[in-house]
Amino acid sequence: MKIAAIVLSATALLPAAAAAQERSYCPDRPGIGTPACTMAPGQFSLELGLGDWTLERGEGQRQDSFTLGDALLRYGIADHAEVQVGWTMLGLARTRDSVSHTVDHRSGSGDMTLALRRNLINPDGSGFSLAVMPYVSLPVGRTPFGSGDWGAGMLVPVSYQLSDTWSLSSTSEFDAAVDEDGHGRHFAVAETVGATAAVSGSISVTAEYQILGDRDPAGHSVQHLAGLSLGWQPQDDLQLDLGANAGLDRDAADVEVYFGIARRF
Repeated sequence: MKIAAIVLSATALLPAAAAAQERSYCPDRPGIGTPACTMAPGQFSLELGLGDWTLERGEGQRQDSFTLGDALLRYGIADHAEVQVGWTMLGLARTRDSVSHTVDHRSGSGDMTLALRRNLINPDGSGFSLAVMPYVSLPVGRTPFGSGDWGAGMLVPVSYQLSDTWSLSSTSEFDAAVDEDGHGRHFAVAETVGATAAVSGSISVTAEYQILGDRDPAGHSVQHLAGLSLGWQPQDDLQLDLGANAGLDRDAADVEVYFGIARRF
C-alpha cells in the first residue's frame, strides 16, 4: 500500500514537473542581489565568474584582488526548491604599502557555500515572487579569500514584475559572519534593492543599491554600495554578463568589475 501511494503521488506531480521544465532561464548572475526564482526540477545551472577585479584603498595601502572561476552550481529538486554549491577556484591578491613601499602577493581558493532556496510564491519568478534561502559556508579557502571559520545565514529574496519591461527586487540578508581574525562569528545584516529593465527580448540591465551593517568585534561598520549590470541571453539556456559595483563610503570596496557566463542543462 505504501509503494502504491508513493507511485500515485509521483504520478500526480508529473504534469506540474513538465510545466516547470518550460520556465524561462533565471540565473543568479549578475548583480548584488539574489533572485527569488528556482530551477525547474531535474535541471542544472552552472554559473561561472570568468574574471573579477576589486580595488580597495585605505590607510596607506592599496589592494587589488582578482578571482577566477567563481563557480555556482544549482540543481532543482522540486517545482519550488533548489540546492546550491558555490566555490571560488582561484584568487590572487596584491597589496602595496605606500609607507614601507613593500608589496605582498597572496593566492588561494575561496570557501565553499552550501545553500537551499525554497520559493514560496511563483518559482518561475513571474509576477510577485518570494523565497527563503538558508546557507552555510565551509572554511576550505585560504586567506584573504577564505574566512578561516564556518559561517551561516539566511537570505529572503523578493521580486515583483511591474510589466514586460520593468521589474523590482529586494534581498534581505541576515548573517552569522566570520570575525575578521578568522575565529568566531558576529551578526551582520544587509538589504539590497534593485530595478531591472528588459532592453530587448534577450538583454536586461539592472541597477542596484546595497546597505550592509557589520558588527565585527574588530570594528563596526556600515557600507553603502551601488551596482550596474547587464545580462545577455543569446539562447534560451545561455547567458553572458558583465557588471560593476562602486563603494559609496570609506568602509566599502572602491570598485569592482566582473564578467561571467551561465548555462542551463
